[in-house]
Amino acid sequence: MSYRQEYEKWIASSALSESEKQELEAVRDNEGEIESRFYANLEFGTAGLRGVLGMGTNRMNIHVVRHATQAFAEVILEAGEAAVEKGIAVCCDCRLFSREFAREAACVMAANGIPVRLFADMRPTPELSFAIRHYGCTAGINITASHNPKEYNGYKVYWSDGAQLPPEPAAAIAEKMHTLDVFACVKTMDYETALREGKIALLGEETDEAFLAQVMTQVSDPESVRKAADSFKMVFTPFHGTGRILIPEMLRRLGMKHVFCVEEQMIPDGNFPTVKSPNPENPEGFALAVELAKKVGADFILGSDPDADRVGVMVRGKDGEFVTLSGNQTGVLMLDYLIGAKRRTGTLPKNAAFIESIVTTKMAIEVAKQNGIGAFEAFTGFKFIAEKKNALEENGDWQVLMSFEESYGYMLGDYVRDKDAVSASLVLAEMAAWYDGQGMTLQDALNTCFEKYGYYGEKTLNLVMPGISGLQKMRELMASLRENPLTEIAGEPVALRRDYLDGSETAADGTVTAMELRDSNVLSYVLQDGTTVVVRPSGTEPKIKVYVLAKGADREDCAARVTRYAAWAKALSE
Repeated sequence: MSYRQEYEKWIASSALSESEKQELEAVRDNEGEIESRFYANLEFGTAGLRGVLGMGTNRMNIHVVRHATQAFAEVILEAGEAAVEKGIAVCCDCRLFSREFAREAACVMAANGIPVRLFADMRPTPELSFAIRHYGCTAGINITASHNPKEYNGYKVYWSDGAQLPPEPAAAIAEKMHTLDVFACVKTMDYETALREGKIALLGEETDEAFLAQVMTQVSDPESVRKAADSFKMVFTPFHGTGRILIPEMLRRLGMKHVFCVEEQMIPDGNFPTVKSPNPENPEGFALAVELAKKVGADFILGSDPDADRVGVMVRGKDGEFVTLSGNQTGVLMLDYLIGAKRRTGTLPKNAAFIESIVTTKMAIEVAKQNGIGAFEAFTGFKFIAEKKNALEENGDWQVLMSFEESYGYMLGDYVRDKDAVSASLVLAEMAAWYDGQGMTLQDALNTCFEKYGYYGEKTLNLVMPGISGLQKMRELMASLRENPLTEIAGEPVALRRDYLDGSETAADGTVTAMELRDSNVLSYVLQDGTTVVVRPSGTEPKIKVYVLAKGADREDCAARVTRYAAWAKALSE
């Protein structure tokens, strides 16, 4: 069926409301817009769905949510009676239509005979992961687009371990979405009826308490907080999102006496009126927080993204101005702190380890090496990191202290299998308080780490390639890099080339060895000067991401290498 035929099918469908039909009629004379909305279906991957809100097969809307949920329900039904009885947990964030989409997903599951535990209101993503494990559910759904702009929403899917869906069930859902009609296939029921009949049960404070009880187990050195509590000041912002209740409550239980919240951003709002982008990676989003920190005399700022799975940090520098710590720098500080704090308190396991993604700073590996703990890598995404954690801990060989990736995601403890801004905020606040007691800010602590472990620097470049032509360009670029292997990058010889699609590692002399990691469309180049450059298509957005992971003799040398290789990466899209 052509995109124009699909467009006409939607307008003619009785499933659409009058306002939905009017939205589509308004673009009837705009062929480009119709093509954009209907040239393809939103692709269902292991992370689920994510797209711009609006009517169409290539947009996030109530019909796409119902369609995906029907496909998911059929996968659960085929898993057997036990899987069905365990049911599913459903959650949402603060975004536009998130609550409506969550209810619709719950109603489709209920109509298919699958019991639903639905959060009564928005909650952090990690609490959904916790709920799946806590209640023994077969699966979970979260309506969120994480830190994307307000025009987006998404549909994240989880399996029984609380991690994002493994490839096999994800592929099964995608296949069913191809074969099931978007309208005719859907079974649904009235929400109030489902509640009255017990097919949907609401989750609230009891689940919050159980989750927070686990979060508080991550305290490593409570004495450091007690000593600093009277003088230490910090600022928190949830960027209008789901961290607004649990993170301040966690900080109160931790013993933080002076937590100043950005009141304008404590109000849940999917339009994110006070920021251009609710992404803690972007310093401009912290403008109100910085203003408040200067007013109250705080040196430390925390900001969680809308679904509270990522957290960013700003710290006061020597000049009095606030600077953003990168996700890599934050992760290194957390790892170094946890090792030290647990050693001080006698709680560091003998078989301690950490996990990072293959695109994360190599500085953390050096921290692990110098401190005698295990260091492991996994593919990008906490689904893969969770799989690695499960494998390492299965036989008691290792105990994972923390896992992280460069995009501000950190996982701690055994109660979740996804990024968790609530638990990470606890460790970060405890760490900042401890350093404050030593007369240091986190900027001072980072400089100390550089002196101890070496100078590392990273940069991520997003080569955006939108539309149909962009997808083709992405495929052609990755194919070209494989067909014509790079022997040098920006004049620096390639010492080692890794292709994570076939799991091969090729040395400069042509020697090929097999790697443990494979079946992912990623290329990595280790250069003669020790820099690593990684190239991978994004799994959720139309872009290729290039990661420059450098180490230099000093700060200036490292920065120069990052600049040099970033310029090469930028030219890839030209």
